[in-house]
Amino acid sequence: MPQKLQVDKWLFSATVGLALFGVVMVYSASAMIAVQENHNQFHYVIKQGAWTLIGFVAMFVTMRCDYQRLNRRWIVYGLFLIATVLLLTVFAFPPVNGARRWIKFQGFSAQPSEIAKLSLALFLAFFLERRAGEETSFWRTFVPCMLALGIFAGLVVKEPDLGTALMLAIICLTICLTAGVRFRHVVYASVPALFYVAKMVIFTPFRWKRMITFLDPWADSQGSGYQVVQSLIAVGSGGTHGLGFAQGKQKLLFLPFAHSDFIFAVVAEELGLVGTLVVLVVFAVFLWRGMRAALRAPDQFGMLLGLGIVVGIVSQALLNMSVVLALVPTKGIPLPFISYGGSSLVPALAGVGILLNMSQHARVGSRVETSEDDYENESRSGQRKTKGAVRQRGPALARPRYG
Repeated sequence: MPQKLQVDKWLFSATVGLALFGVVMVYSASAMIAVQENHNQFHYVIKQGAWTLIGFVAMFVTMRCDYQRLNRRWIVYGLFLIATVLLLTVFAFPPVNGARRWIKFQGFSAQPSEIAKLSLALFLAFFLERRAGEETSFWRTFVPCMLALGIFAGLVVKEPDLGTALMLAIICLTICLTAGVRFRHVVYASVPALFYVAKMVIFTPFRWKRMITFLDPWADSQGSGYQVVQSLIAVGSGGTHGLGFAQGKQKLLFLPFAHSDFIFAVVAEELGLVGTLVVLVVFAVFLWRGMRAALRAPDQFGMLLGLGIVVGIVSQALLNMSVVLALVPTKGIPLPFISYGGSSLVPALAGVGILLNMSQHARVGSRVETSEDDYENESRSGQRKTKGAVRQRGPALARPRYG
């Protein structure tokens, strides 16, 4: 039986820390609007706390289950089909703020596009592992991957949600290039896709207006540029050390969506440059340990799935921060682990659980550390392993493929 390593404590701590920090910041950012809308300042933080608890349960479940069990045809295609049906279902519900992104039922709401991210990463990891040796084939490998991306991204764009479609494309291209798909095939697909995105931006009035606002938000600071301007005021007001927790002013009904898409602006105003840098450092730790767990997975399926999860979360975090700082046009993208809402939080924590399970089955070789217990046992027995003996441990960790 292969020996399991300890779970990655750095990755675990970074994830739990961000999620708990999110609960605290959601309370600070939402108390005023919660009083106005529901006459209860704890309305949003109670719901966020419940979603966080559900997410932790999902994380512990996926962390305890061998990730190789996901490498089954019926699980992969079943989840893909469920995500597709859910993305179609959103069009049966009335629009919210001009977009159909949510499934609402008796006070419960969910955003299926968040599930689609994890489903796409799982499908690509499963499919590309079975195309080992045929990665450079255009028709047998590249086209099916682009077809899967096209189904999800096409439905998401129709909601409309161009930002999430971009996240799906980043996940797909990262996994495909890592698996060995030819770069020129990616270029073939990217060029017409970029032209299509340009067409959607130029010929869709609200998107074109966002682009103009992005270039000069102060030109219409009380109209189309209002949200960006309020966000920049919040970030600038924080200075180096911030105004103090719960002392921010822009969240007092000035900054729209302060507890969700623009919660990073509240962090900047109340905790200052120091607080935002701490958040960035924790995300950097998450990226480092997540990539480490993925790259040391004992099989290609685990490596590709892990990369998809990490890249999806970190790229979304960077995009959200860029929107808050007016570095890119405004998009409705939540900050992973921190923004209000369970649709983003629960799938993200479940994905981290998969990464944590993966970290327990790291590939052992000349560049991979053994556990501290191994070193202690070796020192006590006085035995010293040769390089050849260390290399022989690799096959011991190979586990049977499921499905």
